[in-house]
Amino acid sequence: MTLMACGATLSTKAGEENTQVLADSNFVFAEQNISEVVVKGVLQPYTKKTVSQSLRLNMPIIQVPQSIRVVSKEMMDDLGILSADEGIQRTVSGVSKLEHWGDYVRVNARGSRVAAFREGMNFTSTWGPMTEDMSYVDRLEFVKGPAGFMMSNGEPSGLYNVVTKKPTGQDKGNASITLGSYDYYRATLDLDGHLDKSKKLLYRLNVMGMTSNSMRQYEHNKRYSIAPVVRYLIDDNSLLTLEYNLQYMNASNIGGGYTFSPSGYKTLPRDYSLLEPGLEPTRAFDHTLILNYQKKFGEDWKLTTQLAYSNYSRTGSSLWAYNVEDNGNILRTISNADVLNEMKFGQVNLNGKFDTGNISHKVLGGLDMSDKHAWYDWMQAFALDSAGTYNVFHNQPMGTPYYGYPHFDRSRNIKERANNTQISQSSYGVYVQDMLGFFNDKLLLTLAGRFTHVKDASYGTTKTTVNHFSPRVGLTYRLDPFTSFYALYDQTFSPQMGQKRSGEKVKPVVSNNWEIGAKRNWMDGRLQTSLSLYRILIDNQISSDPSNTGSESYYIQVGQSVSKGIEFDVNGQILPGFNIMANYAYTDYKVTKSQNPASPVGKQMPGHAKHQFNLWLKYEVQNGLFKGLSASIGETSLLDRSTWTFADGVNEQPMPNYIRVDGSLGWRKDKVSLLLNVNNIMDAYLFSGCKYGNYYTWQSEPGRNFRFTVSYNF
Repeated sequence: MTLMACGATLSTKAGEENTQVLADSNFVFAEQNISEVVVKGVLQPYTKKTVSQSLRLNMPIIQVPQSIRVVSKEMMDDLGILSADEGIQRTVSGVSKLEHWGDYVRVNARGSRVAAFREGMNFTSTWGPMTEDMSYVDRLEFVKGPAGFMMSNGEPSGLYNVVTKKPTGQDKGNASITLGSYDYYRATLDLDGHLDKSKKLLYRLNVMGMTSNSMRQYEHNKRYSIAPVVRYLIDDNSLLTLEYNLQYMNASNIGGGYTFSPSGYKTLPRDYSLLEPGLEPTRAFDHTLILNYQKKFGEDWKLTTQLAYSNYSRTGSSLWAYNVEDNGNILRTISNADVLNEMKFGQVNLNGKFDTGNISHKVLGGLDMSDKHAWYDWMQAFALDSAGTYNVFHNQPMGTPYYGYPHFDRSRNIKERANNTQISQSSYGVYVQDMLGFFNDKLLLTLAGRFTHVKDASYGTTKTTVNHFSPRVGLTYRLDPFTSFYALYDQTFSPQMGQKRSGEKVKPVVSNNWEIGAKRNWMDGRLQTSLSLYRILIDNQISSDPSNTGSESYYIQVGQSVSKGIEFDVNGQILPGFNIMANYAYTDYKVTKSQNPASPVGKQMPGHAKHQFNLWLKYEVQNGLFKGLSASIGETSLLDRSTWTFADGVNEQPMPNYIRVDGSLGWRKDKVSLLLNVNNIMDAYLFSGCKYGNYYTWQSEPGRNFRFTVSYNF
């Protein structure tokens, strides 16, 4: 076995693909005796063979009977991804980002929303969590489809897991400065080292500050983040980690990115803004505290426990347009958009392995607990315009709206103001999995199940309790140490609130996923490919009872939809210095049963593109006078797009195809690196949006723009 230094590649002999780790990807305790340590200069920045410990699996990706993709920090840096809303969807097949407010990112895959995880905990809320800055992030892990080993209540599309930077045991640091279009200024500092002579007390500190304006008038964004981590190596078999992440945002009105028009998409300039300069800014704080303990028992067993607390608060306002008339007259309305979101998590997981005769066992068992409570206050509204005083085709914001500016009453705290606008959920889940290995682990059978108890309360009035058992069966065949084929059945559910005419409560939505695929590590792991075919049946969806009269609000449960598709990913090094990231997804997501006229059978479900293709090619000169010089080019295509919501379908304009080209030039030598990213090279008018009643709304992206980053390692 060969253990590479931090930042280089962890390589093993052909028979050692199943090396496991105790900690995460930043600090490695090998579970085998290391007889040789060799440091090589060959980096594999676009490939990862294992997932972080926060995904609990403790095995190489090639053995897992599921589509899992890891997006490395190096790949995000090359693409110029500085926050979670700036292109993470380009790095993985079939993943797309839908328009919404600037303080959180909504990511979809396989037709529905992907759950947002941090360090293996489900931080997803109705509007959240806050967009993560990449300054303190080590990697992103995308798990496609239901993932019972992480959760079983939620959307069936999967999850993305944010893994933060941890101490590596090395004394090092990095500082960077980025300048860009629209007055973009950003600085980061990453410090890594130890706090005592014995090097048992380690630390990592990441700090970021940025400020930016926008192509839209009166739109701005200021942020900072502070992310300290302390890790204590108790002994050779156990460690304790404490981390705290703080993000702060001061930005313009969260609805300022939307454009409204009665005439269709792109009928207004892409930099059009409805904002007024006197509107109050939106301020948000995001606090996360995580305590993690890991303990090895011998060579084969590991216990992981984790506690976390999250507090997200926002004070600000949201703009929307009402009464959009055919001639362009609109009424701009401002409502307050205050939020308090508190989450608590507890986890205990046990990983182990043993043999029974000629059958090997890799077992995972765990308990997850969570409690989430969100308070929203958007009940105060203020009209900026009187009828006929503002027209999107003839007016521009001038700083003097007809009715002036709103002043919202915040004399009471948000918990008092949000008496009937609360959402809460508490849950616990018990999970057990055994991966049985036959014929020297060439054939792996995964048998697992999860029992989940969920209590939901919506807006302080409607409550529901669900107990559900979710099975999981997987099969992996390892043709050789670098090639595997897999098949999977997995399930998830989602509680629903409502009552049938019979008095019976509606059943939860149940989603069943069937999936087959193939994975291959080429050229000693320098290039990775994966192919998956899936079919997700989503059953028990509800719609209003057509027999309802007057104030009746009964439901019928006849809704069903099916999402099916093909996904292909390739990442890694083709030739020395030549790296590739490419993926393609075909998604077919339609209604299969319905009595709702707004969503008839055969209708394409909202929130996806039927064809999606991403490509990024990078070449770096390896020798000679121009050593360290690099050039990259990339492209993103979304074809046959659906909007993010059902519209009336009457004379509705289709969403045009989305095609974007980006590129970069870079240079690095010794401790210094320079990178120039140019986005939207073709200066295309790019957007996503939908039709609301008789008008269209969309969010447009900037035209051609750039960012230049100088980075120094010390």
